[in-house]
Amino acid sequence: MAADDDFFNIHDHGTSVDRKKGRVQCNYCGKNMSGFSRLKSHLAGIRGDVTPCERVPENVKESWRNKLLEKKEGNPSKKEGNVYPPAISCKRNGCSNLNGGVKQFKCEATRGSDCDSGSYTGTASEQEEGAEQHISLLKRRIDSQTSFNFEKKKKDSLSWQAQKCIGRFFYEMGIDFSVANSPSFQDMINASRGKEKCEIPSCQDLKGWILHEEVMEMQEYVKSIRHSWESTGCSILLDGWTDENGRNLVSFIVDCPQGPIYLRSSDISAFIGNVDALQLLLDGVIEEVGVNNVVQIVACSTSGWMGDVGKQFMERRRTVFWTVSVFDCIALMLEKIGMIDFAREILEKAKTITKFIHGHATVLKLFRDFTGKRNLIKPSKLRSAMPFLTLENIVAEKKNLKAMFASFEWSRTKWASRTEGKRIVNLVEDRSFWSTARMVLKATIPLVRVLCLINGADKPQVGYIYETMDQAKETIKEEFKNKKTQYWPIWEIIDEIWDNHLHSPLHAADRHTQDLISFQLDEYRHAKGAFSRGSAVDQINKYSPAEWWSHYGVQYPELQRFAIRILSQTCEGASKYSLKRSLSEKLLTNGRNPIEQKRLSDLTYVHYNLQLQNSGRALKGDIVDDEIDPLDEWIVDESPEIVT
Repeated sequence: MAADDDFFNIHDHGTSVDRKKGRVQCNYCGKNMSGFSRLKSHLAGIRGDVTPCERVPENVKESWRNKLLEKKEGNPSKKEGNVYPPAISCKRNGCSNLNGGVKQFKCEATRGSDCDSGSYTGTASEQEEGAEQHISLLKRRIDSQTSFNFEKKKKDSLSWQAQKCIGRFFYEMGIDFSVANSPSFQDMINASRGKEKCEIPSCQDLKGWILHEEVMEMQEYVKSIRHSWESTGCSILLDGWTDENGRNLVSFIVDCPQGPIYLRSSDISAFIGNVDALQLLLDGVIEEVGVNNVVQIVACSTSGWMGDVGKQFMERRRTVFWTVSVFDCIALMLEKIGMIDFAREILEKAKTITKFIHGHATVLKLFRDFTGKRNLIKPSKLRSAMPFLTLENIVAEKKNLKAMFASFEWSRTKWASRTEGKRIVNLVEDRSFWSTARMVLKATIPLVRVLCLINGADKPQVGYIYETMDQAKETIKEEFKNKKTQYWPIWEIIDEIWDNHLHSPLHAADRHTQDLISFQLDEYRHAKGAFSRGSAVDQINKYSPAEWWSHYGVQYPELQRFAIRILSQTCEGASKYSLKRSLSEKLLTNGRNPIEQKRLSDLTYVHYNLQLQNSGRALKGDIVDDEIDPLDEWIVDESPEIVT
């Protein structure tokens, strides 16, 4: 194969889908056809045995068209009177005999065969000599080109892979494709590769073959996740919100131990207030996932349409549980605790301190000098935890705050003599502020720690949530030195939300499974049979509940299957993954032609599933965020108006 032919690697433009039947698929439009030869004509727009591709980039189409036309015009086999080397043509037709003596043969050629029109007559010895010469020449040509072709293929493969990686970055982060045309972006990519330059994909590439490749790969990934649902079951996570146009939208995420996947988004504005219509929508999602696969639906809110549907859901679907995300329930607990008089007053006072320090550059610099460059505000990935993490940080910096306001450096600032500055100094010197702040933290930080634990867990938490919440309550009780008058109001808030929204037989499955399947549970309850092995007892703390059952419940298949499906579920909601909603909003906006709508649908599918696929690497146990929102209420009194 010539070197320039190798540049046009047809396998970069099509994918083999059935090797036995020779079926290939176009990477641009997805059309299936017989063989790569037809794919070349398909890409080149040459009509005949295949229809032209309507989505192939113009530069690719023109290159293949020129290549095929050049080959057709310059190929000797297509011109009358030119003959292939005798041994090669006759061997292909099964008529060569290189071992014979002086033996004549005749190769009758027919139109369309490898031998040209006409005939050739010769001796076997002549054919043998000609064949050896031709094979020798062919071998030398192949040897001389092998190294070059291999290196070029390797280079092309690396460039192809690099373009796919760039495309994947664009898709995952939701970056505008026009950025690929930026000289600065191109310089950045090339600088990262050293002397070897990278072919930057064009906007058309990002919309075309790269997106198609990524859709195909993502479909395979999603298919592998779906296969696990039958054994472990799965949870449907609801992510509902109202956009700037007042539309009620919802995205559906399916979660299981193998990983979460994005299913689809819907505009439910027309269904609000109609519980039956919303139930039918959920029924359709459950059937799409598989009625026998869905164990529970996890809502992201206790109010609105989710609250209305949740009240009636299990009456219609008794085999599927309805629960609310533990994140949202604990957020509601923290919000209600923060509304108690003593807590609300302390949080407001704490805000005045953070607004003053972070609102004035001179004071903030002085604070950082006294604290080793630290900030006073603790931003959180979970908005409900931020006030209490910040209050905890203020208490931790008590000594440094007092030292700063008593320092010579502070006395030299203009704020030391102003009313605002004096008010903050008096607050920091107020002993009751610090004692009440510690009381607020005793009531809330154990719940914040539960959020940290669940957020950083790499195993499903359904089997632990009951025990974890009980431990949080006991910690609160101990913090208040068992004084019922102090801890009981906090317990009442926790129990009210737990009983009404978070409590579910599903969460207690590892304790109460024996009430559901009694036949096999006597041995489990008394550690008999397979459960009596020392290793089974010893490994309880090593494995998650679902993993433990998969190891030690083999002799009890019915109970094992039930336990694994229940204990494999999550108690977290869609908010854990923090998916940006803008692409869903765009997809659910009408006005595009079918081609553009299909492309946006593919982009949305890839975007969300890439983010979910990589969420395991991005999520950490620490819920503290890296950046402080400059418009947060703990920094400014109110968001400033946007000047137009």
